[in-house]
Amino acid sequence: MKHLPVRFRAVVAMAAVAAVAAVAAVAAGCATPAAPRPERELTRAEQLRISDANEVLIKQCMNRAGFSYWTSPRLSLEKSRTSDYVNDDVEWARKHGYGSRIEAAADRYRRTNPNGAYREGLSAERREAYDEALDGGRRARILTAKLPGGVATIRKRLGGCSEEAERKLYGDPDAWFRADKAASNLQPLYVPDILRDERFTTALAGWAACMKRSGFPHPDPTAARDAAARSEDFGTETRTAVAEARCARETSLAAVARERQTHYLNALRAEYGDELDAHRRLRYRAYERAAGITGGRV
Repeated sequence: MKHLPVRFRAVVAMAAVAAVAAVAAVAAGCATPAAPRPERELTRAEQLRISDANEVLIKQCMNRAGFSYWTSPRLSLEKSRTSDYVNDDVEWARKHGYGSRIEAAADRYRRTNPNGAYREGLSAERREAYDEALDGGRRARILTAKLPGGVATIRKRLGGCSEEAERKLYGDPDAWFRADKAASNLQPLYVPDILRDERFTTALAGWAACMKRSGFPHPDPTAARDAAARSEDFGTETRTAVAEARCARETSLAAVARERQTHYLNALRAEYGDELDAHRRLRYRAYERAAGITGGRV
């Protein structure tokens, strides 16, 4: 994405983290399908509960197979928040900036993940058995799904305990993979429309003017975050993030971006409505099962 204009990268960043929630919101307001859909979209805490349950199920399965397995640490709900196109939460920005310290802690855990050290400590034969138990190893089957637009195909290896966990949560891992990839990869089809949208460009121009008055002359949120990252100074990061949030409130940029995204996603329902409905239905099913497996985030 580095060769794209900064404004385009900024909107894609917004789309990548918000698309799933937005497409589900779009689904809620359209014609009723043959099969009933859940009446509401999952909260962020409920979505995290699914990923937590997936980890628990994998651990239980690996233990039954005779291997140790450590689930990932559960961050608080506050620290688990995803990055939207622009942040308008001043208090969160004042405390966490852009979340660099949260990300650094996650990176440290990934580098010292006990599962990797445990696997490396196994004999070659046991390591192969571990891989097969975890995700099918060399025997794993390959799932395929065409991305929206029909110009690319994405693949995923699935087997072992990973497949068992997805089957227990979603019922049909193949259907979930196809629906998830469709719902999560629609942004190339609507981002150009957002970039040309007068409401969005007006709000963005207002935000940039506000940032300049605040001493941060950045054309969009991505440029502001990139500059803060290059500074490698947490004080600069928090000051930039707080200015971003204040200006986002003043100009309603976050609300406009979300509304325009939903608007243009709505136009795609004629072609991708079945996939969006399936995604919403399968994820809600997974949450209902996850609620009986693990507790929620606080």
